[in-house]
Amino acid sequence: MKLTKLDYVSAVDRDLYSGLIRLHILHHAVEGPIFGLGMAEELARHGYRISPGTLYPLLHGLEKKGYLKSKQIRGGKSRRKAYRATPLGRKALIAAKGKLRELIGELMEGKSRS
Repeated sequence: MKLTKLDYVSAVDRDLYSGLIRLHILHHAVEGPIFGLGMAEELARHGYRISPGTLYPLLHGLEKKGYLKSKQIRGGKSRRKAYRATPLGRKALIAAKGKLRELIGELMEGKSRS
């Protein structure tokens, strides 16, 4: 299968934005419990189109690394996972905020090393 230029740009964008998406997820998980569908809708409001096939592995990966913890919630006959940030996830988000402030400062000041 040959990739078109648009496919390549989308793949590069996904690669660049994946860290931002993870931080966005972590931010909301610090504020309160998050669910996959609700998080997908939140990300869509910010311009990130993310499929369940991409989102759920991200959530599972963040949980495996110790940043999130999930709990099964029963709603009638159905069950779903609610994710919350762990103490490690909270610390990681605080550290990331400092790095983001530094980067945003450089981006907005127009500083470039190239």
